[in-house]
Amino acid sequence: MIEADLTEDAFLGGQLRLKQKRTGHRAGHDAILLAAATRARAGDRVVDLGSGIGTAGLALARRVADIKLTLVEIDPELAGLARANAAANAIIAETIVLDVTADAQAFAAHGLMPDSVDAVLTNPPFNDPARHRGSPDSMRQSAHVATEETLHAWVHAARRILRSNGALTLIWRADGIAEILAALSRGFGSLSILPVHGEAGRPAIRVLVRAIKGGRAPTRLLPGLMLNEESIVPKKEVRDILEGRAVLPLAEP
Repeated sequence: MIEADLTEDAFLGGQLRLKQKRTGHRAGHDAILLAAATRARAGDRVVDLGSGIGTAGLALARRVADIKLTLVEIDPELAGLARANAAANAIIAETIVLDVTADAQAFAAHGLMPDSVDAVLTNPPFNDPARHRGSPDSMRQSAHVATEETLHAWVHAARRILRSNGALTLIWRADGIAEILAALSRGFGSLSILPVHGEAGRPAIRVLVRAIKGGRAPTRLLPGLMLNEESIVPKKEVRDILEGRAVLPLAEP
């Protein structure tokens, strides 16, 4: 990849520097919020499904030392950037080129056996094809636009590799909450749901969800996170999260 086609951008207040394509999908707040919502401990095996350039998984690894991180990405070019970003930030991570919807044998061939992972985090493609004008590039299209089966397939992949009581943390469109609940109804429980609002007085734009494989506790709906003050300036609470000084309630013990 030509270096001129890339930018190097700072995340977590400069604690993480990542190279990414100058055009097309670019890493942003969603990935950092996902990392800040993911609970992990040193020694945990953690998989970032659909990692892109590695933003969410590497942000989590910067916060929680000594996790065993695997980045799974279908696009070889993005996987190459994820691998290079991990090395540039001195973070140990395995990067795998793999379709998240592949079967168990394909996952096992890359060392991702059933019931072998402590935590999965994922930011699946979630744009509604009825409202989103997709890219003519099929790889970009698959990275952004959800089919009717997308969420079920990604949740199924996470469920298969997670240990009993392992946690899946995901971010999705807020207006797709019914799809999330349906996808998690098989094999997951103990849901914690955090709505994310762009502005005060407006509906939530995202939901962050943590679900436990085999969990039986009641679902918790947490107080919403408001990204911006009325002046459209990020709130201090949000700045602390985006700059790596705080975590979201989903990540707390």
